[in-house]
Amino acid sequence: MNVQLHAVDQGAGPPVLLVHGFPMDHTMWRFQIEALAQNYRVIAPDLRGFGQSPIESIAAKTGISMADYADDLAQLLDRLAVGEPVTLVGFSMGGYIGWQFCKRHRQRLRALVQCDTKAAGDTPQAQETRFKMAEHVEGWGAAHVAALMVPKLLAPSTLQGNPKLAEEVGGMISRTDPVAIAAAQRGMAHRDDSTPLLATLDLPVLYIVGQDDQISTPDEMQSMADATPQGRLATVAKAGHLSPLENPTDVTGAMQEFLGSLST
Repeated sequence: MNVQLHAVDQGAGPPVLLVHGFPMDHTMWRFQIEALAQNYRVIAPDLRGFGQSPIESIAAKTGISMADYADDLAQLLDRLAVGEPVTLVGFSMGGYIGWQFCKRHRQRLRALVQCDTKAAGDTPQAQETRFKMAEHVEGWGAAHVAALMVPKLLAPSTLQGNPKLAEEVGGMISRTDPVAIAAAQRGMAHRDDSTPLLATLDLPVLYIVGQDDQISTPDEMQSMADATPQGRLATVAKAGHLSPLENPTDVTGAMQEFLGSLST
């Protein structure tokens, strides 16, 4: 399928591909784009139906698999004539896509950064919750999804101390096409368990987690790092699940240190 993705392509140097989470768009990476583009070619797409990228209406019923999103990214790299291997940075759902990109396009990867994400598949209860949202989101509207999700995405300290960020994240989610929300929820519900992949990874992997993340907990991500031969974990203070926006300085610093280590 010929999919058109809107993407920021900024800076020059070794390529870094930033893959946003659900149900957001590339602007969640704005701090990282600005900083990393000083030394790297930063590519930050909107996945199908998110931000400024279109989506076919039938996808709400069929879903879009994590493998399909990964293949979309490979096509994007082709269009942008990115020939050298990239460092893929995946946040949450972007991390699920990262596992599939590794399975399907390993030759295009130099390294991975997996931010506030999981390797395990969904529990039956989590699947049921996703299917419920997929079924009802067009009636609910995206603003209802924002109201449900924002308190889970941000640390209590962020919700109390940075209401402007909570409002911004809510607005980003509220602008998301309900078709994209439904399609992604179905795709995430059906994703496979990537835990067996971890021990086979033959590339450097940085895991990043907010210390107050209740969705992808520090303990869970430590276990993922321990299972990865070249894995390491960076825990980010004063952040919940949405660490790249809650504590951009520490997240960006961890990425810069990791990227710098790849050239030594």
